[in-house]
Amino acid sequence: MDERLALLHASFEGVPIINKDDYYYFIHPLTDGVPRVDADLLRAVADLIIERVDWSKVDLILGIEAMGLPLVSTICLMQSLPMVVARKRAYGLEGEIEVEQQTGYSQGKMYLNDLSKGDNILIIDDVLSTGGTLDAILAGVEKTGAQISEVIVVVEKGEKMQSIASKHSVRISSLVKVEMDGNCISIL
Repeated sequence: MDERLALLHASFEGVPIINKDDYYYFIHPLTDGVPRVDADLLRAVADLIIERVDWSKVDLILGIEAMGLPLVSTICLMQSLPMVVARKRAYGLEGEIEVEQQTGYSQGKMYLNDLSKGDNILIIDDVLSTGGTLDAILAGVEKTGAQISEVIVVVEKGEKMQSIASKHSVRISSLVKVEMDGNCISIL
């Protein structure tokens, strides 16, 4: 196994798991910012993402607040490409797109700004679980007329990835797939 992928797999050993309203949730450095994010782990994940992307088809990188941001910032610097952020706060800027998102433990609005027709966008996020956030973001990006080159998530949890990819006719991939069985996590 690639040593960077092995480092990502090892980072799940002993992670805390909480039950939030009957939804089991793992606490991981890349998905929650605690425990501390190790620079080697962040670099390894960024390298793995960079290797998967056809960069000739990307003009802009979109990160999803909050934990997609460390990854997107790192990759933005490494690839010298601009980035934008799907935010949880409205700015009221011209062209702002509001989307409703619902996850296994929360719901709310997110806002997209500075996306234009013809932009070729790579979306990067930390985790895809229920798919509620990504589904909403994809629908919002589609409203702008921008093209989604692909979506990469670090952690795939659950079975929603394929249905969202089909619904939006977009390629979605993950670096690692995990399964929760109560308060136990397994890497598949």
